[in-house]
Amino acid sequence: MNKGYFLVGDHSTVKLCFWLKKSLKNQGTCYKQKFYGIKSHRCLQMTPALICNQNCIYCWRPSLYKKITKWNLPREIFEDSLKAQKKLLEGFFGEKNVNQKKLKEALEPNQVAISLIGEPTLYPYLDKLVEEYKKRGFSVFVVSNGTNPEVLKKIHPTFLYLSLAAFDQNSHLKVNRPQKNFWKKILKSLKILRRKKCHTVLRITLIKGVNDILEKFVPLINKALPEFIEIKSYMAIGPARKKLGPEKMFSFKEIKNFSKKLEKFIPYKIKNFSKKSLVVVLGKK
Repeated sequence: MNKGYFLVGDHSTVKLCFWLKKSLKNQGTCYKQKFYGIKSHRCLQMTPALICNQNCIYCWRPSLYKKITKWNLPREIFEDSLKAQKKLLEGFFGEKNVNQKKLKEALEPNQVAISLIGEPTLYPYLDKLVEEYKKRGFSVFVVSNGTNPEVLKKIHPTFLYLSLAAFDQNSHLKVNRPQKNFWKKILKSLKILRRKKCHTVLRITLIKGVNDILEKFVPLINKALPEFIEIKSYMAIGPARKKLGPEKMFSFKEIKNFSKKLEKFIPYKIKNFSKKSLVVVLGKK
């Protein structure tokens, strides 16, 4: 375990979400609870792949890498992730100001966010892992960078998030710093998002003075036409603070103004927002 990350098997990890901890103390909840109805204190945050094929300048997760020679089976990851979640929650039973009812419920998570660190589509059995959680009554959020469209075709989560911070090939190379040029694959993933039967979200992360060009994102949005669009500011936390610094963050007012301007060019309107998380969600009109 390192900085709150609990290793699961050979290449997976679990970490208690910041908002899960807040929720246990009745100090707030994740914007996903406000937007999409999940319960923050019952969410299991994990990844099945401690590797990534990009090195995005805005990523605030630590760069963890472990050479993988053997992949664990989905059922093993599922069972061990639940054990890890319970182990990580043990310390809260001795803390003051913890909602004991929520804590007991947290021991039985019913939502998994496959988005913690790395790129989950690099795990070769992601489709089976998603089904493993779903058949046990979990709602499943998968967040991907869109570099493996063939995997996105195969998986059927409750929510499929595509994270986007580039609007063309040059910005992709500059902002995502990929192992190789994945831009054509990302464009293919946007088309796949349009055809998925699950809930779909396109999350656009904005960095001041780097990728905040409104009109550049419009064709990409129209290509994907997801159910929801999240306009979110880059956050100057963790390793991202050293890469970019706080001056590249947007204020909530700026994010909301950007979203209002975007409404004029796409068939979406603002549905909700979270000031603390610097995010606005738009849905189809």
